[in-house]
Amino acid sequence: MQVIRGLHNLRAEHRGCVATIGNFDGVHLGHQAVFRHLRERAAAFGLPTTVVTFEPQPQEFFTPDGAPARLTRMREKLQALKDAGIDRVVLLEFGHKLAAMSAAQFVQELLVDGLDVKFLYVGDDFRFGRQRVGDIDLLRQAGEQHGFEVANMNTLMDGEARISSTRIRQALAQGDLDLAERNLGRPYRICGRVAHGDARGRTIGFPTANIDLHRKVSPVHGVFAVMLYGLAEGPLPGVANIGNRPTVTGDSRYLLEVHLFNFSRFIYGEHVQVEFRKWLRDERRFESFDALRQQIAQDAEQARNYFSID
Repeated sequence: MQVIRGLHNLRAEHRGCVATIGNFDGVHLGHQAVFRHLRERAAAFGLPTTVVTFEPQPQEFFTPDGAPARLTRMREKLQALKDAGIDRVVLLEFGHKLAAMSAAQFVQELLVDGLDVKFLYVGDDFRFGRQRVGDIDLLRQAGEQHGFEVANMNTLMDGEARISSTRIRQALAQGDLDLAERNLGRPYRICGRVAHGDARGRTIGFPTANIDLHRKVSPVHGVFAVMLYGLAEGPLPGVANIGNRPTVTGDSRYLLEVHLFNFSRFIYGEHVQVEFRKWLRDERRFESFDALRQQIAQDAEQARNYFSID
């Protein structure tokens, strides 16, 4: 999969494609259905599939303190798009310049001059251009003028509810991992690199792998039974805490700490994926480290029972 970073890097060889535009946070089953239709259209046209997405996401630019927690970092999103069979990703930096671009400019510079789109999928609620004046109707008018077809994405349902990134965030916030997995089409994971921590876990008998989150807000919080992927030893079961460690620091920064069962190797610098299997409890503050140690022992026992580990 080819990643093209910015409008200025579009070349003649990128012209002629079928495309879709959006944040695609989580790359959930609804997004995957769009990509299947996109691949079918691409095959019919004999053209590559192209996904246009943004970094940061527009809401993170306009309201950085009020933006929702991301389900996927860009690295994870790009891997999911590759797994979905997408040929190219156009990654646009969402900043003052893009926010100030008119809807007509967006169509002309990206869709016509840059990509020469032949078929475009967008959501009914897609808005673009300065002051968000562009919508699907404007795109259809532009399509008639410039010779490309526009179709809206069909909503995918889970029971009576629409599958959406918002619904998945709500499920994760409530510890409903089954609902999140059903809508994502896979168990929820967070990836990151193992970093040096303060070694407090080791002093109370529960050494942890500290995972860099590289995100302001996490969609999950609390204590979980987890599987850790990415090490040579294969998937490893453990218990994890994700939060701000109120007993230790009371910091506002989110940290992910994983205690692996029957494992002692140093893994600093390794890039791993943490898969959340079962929610155990909310994070809370304890009056002493001894009380914290006792609770962690209970959490570990719960996780061991979940995995049927002696």
